[in-house]
Parts: sequence; C-alpha cells; structure tokens
Amino acid sequence: MDLQRMLKKCHSEQWSVGDLDWSRPPKPMLPETERAIVQYFTDMAGIERLAGALFEEQRKRAVDPVLEEIFSTFVQDELRHAHVAQMLADYYNVHHYEHYQTNGHLLRFAPHFVNAIRYLSNEIANAYITSGELILDIALLRSINDFVDDAMSQEAMDRVNRDESRHIAIDFHMVEYYCSDEYIQTLKQRPPLPPRERIRAAWSFTCVLWFAAPFFKAVFFEPMDLVDPEGKRMMEAFRRIQLLSRRNQVKSRPFVRFMLTLQDLYNTPVVGRVLGRVLRRTIGVDPRFIVQLYSEVELERTNGMSFDALAQEALAVKYA
Repeated sequence: MDLQRMLKKCHSEQWSVGDLDWSRPPKPMLPETERAIVQYFTDMAGIERLAGALFEEQRKRAVDPVLEEIFSTFVQDELRHAHVAQMLADYYNVHHYEHYQTNGHLLRFAPHFVNAIRYLSNEIANAYITSGELILDIALLRSINDFVDDAMSQEAMDRVNRDESRHIAIDFHMVEYYCSDEYIQTLKQRPPLPPRERIRAAWSFTCVLWFAAPFFKAVFFEPMDLVDPEGKRMMEAFRRIQLLSRRNQVKSRPFVRFMLTLQDLYNTPVVGRVLGRVLRRTIGVDPRFIVQLYSEVELERTNGMSFDALAQEALAVKYA
C-alpha cells in the first residue's frame, strides 16, 4: 500500500458535521421505531468514541511517521462520527419517549478493551479492531441506515462510510504487516516483558474475554436481529473475518491460532456439546457466527489474493 497516497486521501476527505443539512424535518415514525433508532444512534456514538480511543493507541505505537499521521486522522474521523451519531440520536428523538443512555454493556467493556489494546501486542489489538470495523461497516451501519430510511441518515452515513473505507484499508494493511517476517523478527529482538507487565496484560485480556460476549450481544447482535432479521449482512461480515483469519500467513499467529482453536473445538461434535457454553462465552460471538461460513474454494481463492485486494473486495460488499 502507498501510505503517502493514503495520507493525502485522509486529509482531502475530511468533513464537518456542519456540512450536513440538518434543517429538514425527520420522517414520521411509529413510537417503537423512534425508540429503537434513537437508542441505536446513542450506542453508535459510544462505539465510535471507543474506536477513536483504539486508533489513538495505535497512533502512539506507530513507528512510521506517515502511519502515525494516518492514525491521527482516524482519531479525528471517529470523534466526528461520534458527534454526528449523537446529533442523529437527538434529531430523531422527536417525542422524547424516554431518557436514552449508552448501553451499560458498552460502558463496562470499553475501558477493558482500551487497556487490552494498550498492554497487549499490536497484532491482538489489530485483530479485534479489524473484526469490529468489518462488522460495523459491512453489517451494522448499513442495516441501521436502511432501517431508518431517511434522507438525513443517508447523507450522514454516506460520509461516515467513506471514512470507514479508509480505516478498513489500513486495517488489512496492518494485518499483513503483523504477519510479515519483518514484524516477527522485531518481536524476537524485543526483551521479555517484566512480570508486572505480563500480569497486567493477562488481566486486561481476561477482562476483554469476560465482557466481550454481553457487549457484542447488546450492541451488535440484538440490534441486527431487528434491522437485518435474515442476518445476511452479519453473516457476510463474519464470513470475511473467518476467511481473513484462515489465510495462511494469518492463521499461524499466536492469538489467531488461539481463537481458531476455540472455534474448531466448538464445531467438534463431542467437545462442542460438552464445552459449548464456555467456548461461546470465551469467543464472545453468537453461535450462528462460530460455525464455518465459507467454502474451501473460497478459502483457496482468498489465499491467492493480496491483502489490498481482500480489503477492496470487503469494501465493495457494502455497496452491493
């Protein structure tokens, strides 16, 4: 990937919440629809603030100054997305049926996730970020926007989607880097972490695993069951995640290997029946998305593609 070209794109595609036309009235909605939409945008604001914190941690770790500046623009993007999501929540909150607050599971999960990104290895951080961006971009944002079906939401989501496309392109670029011989050699040359740091990293990771399942259920899976009841978009997002994880260079990395082992155990008949509940909680994913969602032909094709091509194909899905 040409990082200089990406950086120019990051700067040229900046926008402001004030660029949107907030003067038009929202379309009339049923009470239950208004309640759902306002809550979804309220939670989206929280998700985007979390994403901004995660990109800030990546910015701090970036060695390449160009990549550091790219992540800096991503932080700006996510803070702007949080702002526009909260404004959309206020915009559609016409009747004030209730007092809306960010989902409690998101609030409990967020600080542990940020700590995990801070104390764990870069590749673990990037694995979670890439998966989250794919779910958000391919499934959640599109489906909520279609559910709202209103010009104001469409105008905002068009801008947000353009930003998210840049994020996913860099996410895939970083996945490739963390599988490279260069990065692996860098890891070998690093001194081992002191015991205190290892304990802190282990505790952060344990907390992420514990709080991830209820967070994903409340903020991703339950809303998607309403706005995309057939689950096609969520299935597609997880299919992309599985194909990326099973790619030859990626599946050999320790964290990915750990998660794939859990998935394989879950899909083993005897083990799955006995330990299924524990495995589901550890993976943090709805059972529908732990089963294999790709064919061997698709996996072979994925292994023959570049990471940039995989990113572009994933991005094309949301416009299909």
